Amino acid sequence: MKIFVTPLKLLIPLLLLPLFSISHAAEAVPTTPISNKLTCHGKMLNPINDICWSCMFPIKIGGKVNLNMDNQEDNDSSPSNWFCSCTHPIRSGVTVSFWEPTHLVEVVRTPFCMVSLGGISLKNQKADKAETTGKADVSNKIQNLFGGSHKRGRNEQHDQHNAFYQVHWYKNPVVFWLEALLDNDCIEKGTLDIGWMTELDPTWKYPSLAVYQAPDSALFANVVAQAACAADCVKAATGFPFNKLYWCAGCHGSIYPLSGWMSGHFSEVQAAKLMVARIQTKMHRDLVAWRTSGKDALCGYKLNPVMDKQNYKMAMTYPVAARKFRGRCCEPIGRSTLVRDSGKAFPYKGNQFAFQLFRKRDCCGAYKFKTN
Repeated sequence: MKIFVTPLKLLIPLLLLPLFSISHAAEAVPTTPISNKLTCHGKMLNPINDICWSCMFPIKIGGKVNLNMDNQEDNDSSPSNWFCSCTHPIRSGVTVSFWEPTHLVEVVRTPFCMVSLGGISLKNQKADKAETTGKADVSNKIQNLFGGSHKRGRNEQHDQHNAFYQVHWYKNPVVFWLEALLDNDCIEKGTLDIGWMTELDPTWKYPSLAVYQAPDSALFANVVAQAACAADCVKAATGFPFNKLYWCAGCHGSIYPLSGWMSGHFSEVQAAKLMVARIQTKMHRDLVAWRTSGKDALCGYKLNPVMDKQNYKMAMTYPVAARKFRGRCCEPIGRSTLVRDSGKAFPYKGNQFAFQLFRKRDCCGAYKFKTN
């Protein structure tokens, strides 16, 4: 049976669209699933072509030998001494510093869309069918409670653009699983593994719950604290951002609250990079991610509940793999997207994002003494 829709019926939704807007990012939560209108796209991560390997540089040995490529950026955490020793286990050697690719972060508009796994969706098919037919069932209600979906809106009164995103945090020790280095204590070991999905995290959907995880975020909900982020933006434009302004993500916006809602949504890439900073901050706050740089971290990881922003660089892997811009294809947290990321977000297959994180590693590259 064919269904005909009159032109008047087609115009009614268009006339009603301006009536539906999000008044404020911190107060709104997604209530109606719209993910069935958004398609999950992606491709399998190609570690050879999609990852910018020059981001591992500079590599410093003994604090003196500096191996660099295209003048890659570095922080000042590298120890200056040649030799080092550790006690657990007993070993001695030389200090080594480099940027290790350790984590992969996806920022998606469609819940449960795994961009780097070929664009597959982990969403329950029964819930998808319920959304399509309008027949909500138990699985659909659970999906709405914890899953959420992408929303964008505009506050006409204050001229603000708001948005909501989901994030997937992978463990991706690519140097190890490519078998470039195996028996070495200076690299992260493991395989590509899903470490966290915000669809299953109520605090990511509700900012009122996120405050309990980071109560200090209330200190930065004022004009003075947010104005200080302008200095962080300027600093990130030419180097690494200020660690003292830990609530700022440079030119991307405010790291707090640690939720998927954001105000000041000006571009898709800017929003995606802010979500990368937020999820990594959240992992540090949850004691899942640790600090790996500095003289005290030569022999092992250190607890770091307040993320060291200078400890990370990132490079896009999807939808457009990062290419060299002025000799570099990776950047620190907070650098402006105005020039280098132009054209990296586009309709259809260009509105889901993935980034490879590079973490600074200062290590004692040592020979292990056998005690038995």
